[in-house]
Amino acid sequence: MLKRNLPGPFTFVLESNNNVPKIFKSRKKTVGIRIPDNNIIREIVHELGNPILSTSIHDEDDIIEYTTDPELIHEKYEDLVDAVVDGGYGDNEASTVIDCSKDEFILLRQGKGVLE
Repeated sequence: MLKRNLPGPFTFVLESNNNVPKIFKSRKKTVGIRIPDNNIIREIVHELGNPILSTSIHDEDDIIEYTTDPELIHEKYEDLVDAVVDGGYGDNEASTVIDCSKDEFILLRQGKGVLE
């Protein structure tokens, strides 16, 4: 299922293992894996040689432009982050989240991705 749907708008929740950094081992027994269909982030990961730990921008209001316009993202978060990569306007639709950590897969959130 992962090979058919990644890269794409999906987050798959899997059981964690010894490769997960120590800081997370005591907290969760699962980890969410996301491989976006975005060449910029995939190239950054390739150059670093490691996956990236990240989170989505959470807005306290309904103004979509904060999370889609690179210039507004930079203005709002420049004092909180090390860098903002301008890859053009983004999308604001959440990924589809599927829990694969148990015998039966569970759809946790329907988002942009539709499973094949």
